[in-house]
Amino acid sequence: MTELFDDGRRPEITYPCRWSYRVIGADEVRLRAAAEEVLGRTEHTLVLALQSSGGKYRSLELDVLVRDEAHRLAVFDALVKHPDVRFVI
Repeated sequence: MTELFDDGRRPEITYPCRWSYRVIGADEVRLRAAAEEVLGRTEHTLVLALQSSGGKYRSLELDVLVRDEAHRLAVFDALVKHPDVRFVI
């Protein structure tokens, strides 16, 4: 997954940097466990962001220090593939 500006250029990201992911799923406890499983000992914060009006989905804001682009994409990939995670933005 490579992000591009409208003119085809890639954004310049200076690493290491803090990166935020929105992790969405049905159960807050399982989402927290998924993030812990993916990140292990990597320093991060995880905060409840939103809950759908019907209560079916919750989203957590995950903030983590990423070393480089490969690390940033690996975290995203691992979260997307986790069975308790519905979406990652």
